[in-house]
Amino acid sequence: MHARNTGSDLPPASEDARRRPGDRHTQSGAEVPPELQSRARRIGHTHLRQRLRLEEDHEVFCFSRPGAHFFYPENWYSAHGFIRTALRLAGLYERAQRNTCNIRLREHRLAIRGLPPPFEGLRLLHLSDLHADINLRITAAIAARVRGLDYDLCVLTGDYRARTYGPYQAALDGMVEICGQLNGPLYAILGNHDSIRLVPGLEALGLRVLLNESVALERDGAILHLAGIDDAHYYQVHNIQQAAARIPADGVSLLLSHTPEVYRHAAHAGFDAMLCGHTHGGQICLPGGRALTWDACCPRRLAAGSWSYGGMTGYTSVGCGSSVVNARLNCLPEVTLHQLCRDEAGSWPTGSARPGSRR
Repeated sequence: MHARNTGSDLPPASEDARRRPGDRHTQSGAEVPPELQSRARRIGHTHLRQRLRLEEDHEVFCFSRPGAHFFYPENWYSAHGFIRTALRLAGLYERAQRNTCNIRLREHRLAIRGLPPPFEGLRLLHLSDLHADINLRITAAIAARVRGLDYDLCVLTGDYRARTYGPYQAALDGMVEICGQLNGPLYAILGNHDSIRLVPGLEALGLRVLLNESVALERDGAILHLAGIDDAHYYQVHNIQQAAARIPADGVSLLLSHTPEVYRHAAHAGFDAMLCGHTHGGQICLPGGRALTWDACCPRRLAAGSWSYGGMTGYTSVGCGSSVVNARLNCLPEVTLHQLCRDEAGSWPTGSARPGSRR
């Protein structure tokens, strides 16, 4: 199987840029850093400038306004302490910490309508929400969990950094350890924690980062289109129409999205399947795995595991890393090994309605 296509690190934004993100004369607004020039030609200067400016705005929001990060649990450090204290008082903190390194391998049959016969049985490894700089033990556990797995293709659906702003070299260092255990074609997208400045470093590790783009995977003369969108949760720089632009109307397609929130748009755009993450499945859940919150504007049924909408099947990973605090309760981390199969009677996820045909 191969794909037909349809660097250096960058320093964080300067303090001057953080203070005046809207001043086009400060950084000559239209300029693209040299390390990202090749990506600008690939995805468009407008998208790249927009992403960089929005990241600068976010850093201003986090650094310059007292209390501004109240609304962002990842950056609200008093919330971290509150969660840890609550878990300790309940006698659950040590167990919750141990759980973060107890990464399970979940095997799942991903039924896709019209899947070309050569792709039946293809094994696709799905990693999400690695947060590779939050805790060295978790990063080592992820690397150990994926070591030696047998699969044909690997996709990563975003969130490589623990914080939503600031330095990212530690996240890249963690990704070096994890990617050293991955094989075969590697495709990735960015999440709401990720700076677009991570892209050169990630691609230097062998990942192809899809930014509102698609590639055509070819196997024994058949084609499966793999598309990926930029973050649709915080930065909202996703462009499903652009990601699907090179996919023919009758092409079978799989979309990578960091968050399940775009499920309706993806289904109505004609995608046959979608893989995502972001929710962590709740991370700290009630007994039985019932999430208290999943930080996404979507139904609870889309917060974890398999689901369907219209003519599209989907799967939301609970993630293999941890966010806010390195603790998990009633929601073990996972790496997911999907086996692709044709959407036929009996293969539809339990409890999901059989969708109608779009064609």
